[in-house]
Amino acid sequence: MRWTAWLRAPLWLLVPAMLLPYYWMAIGAFKTVAELLRQPPTLWPQAPTGRNFFNPDWAGTTADPDRLAGILQLQVEGHGFLRFYANSLLVTLVVTAVSLLAASFVAFVLTKRPFPGSRWLFRALLLSMMLPWEVTIVPNFVTVARLGWINHYAALLVPGLAKPFVVFYFHQAMRAVPDELVAAATLDGAGTLAIWWRVVLPLLRPALAAIAIPVAVGEWNNFLWPLLVVNDAAMLTLPLQLGKMAGDLSFNPQSAAVLMAGSLLASLPAVLLFLRLQRQFVAGLQAGATKG
Repeated sequence: MRWTAWLRAPLWLLVPAMLLPYYWMAIGAFKTVAELLRQPPTLWPQAPTGRNFFNPDWAGTTADPDRLAGILQLQVEGHGFLRFYANSLLVTLVVTAVSLLAASFVAFVLTKRPFPGSRWLFRALLLSMMLPWEVTIVPNFVTVARLGWINHYAALLVPGLAKPFVVFYFHQAMRAVPDELVAAATLDGAGTLAIWWRVVLPLLRPALAAIAIPVAVGEWNNFLWPLLVVNDAAMLTLPLQLGKMAGDLSFNPQSAAVLMAGSLLASLPAVLLFLRLQRQFVAGLQAGATKG
């Protein structure tokens, strides 16, 4: 037992390294500009403030660090932070939900309803996983541009729905579903869609939760693709706006505290999602490790 505890020691050493940047961001969101830029840095806000989120003293553009607009007051061509937040939430929720449902149905058909050529189709999906996502950027952009989807939600939603890895993941998880249940439902007259929705999906809840977290976080943090297909301020997602603010730091270091506040707000959905689904996430990983 003692040797086992020592083997886990490197993991405990990694925890501070992983949490320190988040801690610095969290406390920086409540620091004044002067304290955030102070050297040596303080490890805790000496005068906590909420002005980085909403500054009641802001009165238009000003060079005074104490009168900068809070993150909730920033405007880009008439659109504020909450609009960008809503755009990211919409894209993340739709892409995550639809891609998981579509991938689980494809995996169900390939596993429980095989047809001539289904093995070759599954192998083609596996081969597509070997291609880096960046390789498909140019053809996807050309397709989206020809369809007239630039600066439309369709450009943010549709290309992200096809996820071969998620299909592969559900294909492996589907093996744990007894064939007898599918056969019994078929004898009762249930169709393919009914069996998938009423019989298979309830059994895959741990697997759904386990894969939903990385898919949702990936979509929430997606930066490169929205950068290519979105130019209108009304369509900006949260990573795009925060990226633009980070690029302005060299010209306006005083906005670092506001950027910290925006980054903290941007991290909350991912943290809350994991806290909500952590039991199912662990159960899904354990199921994948013991069945297959």
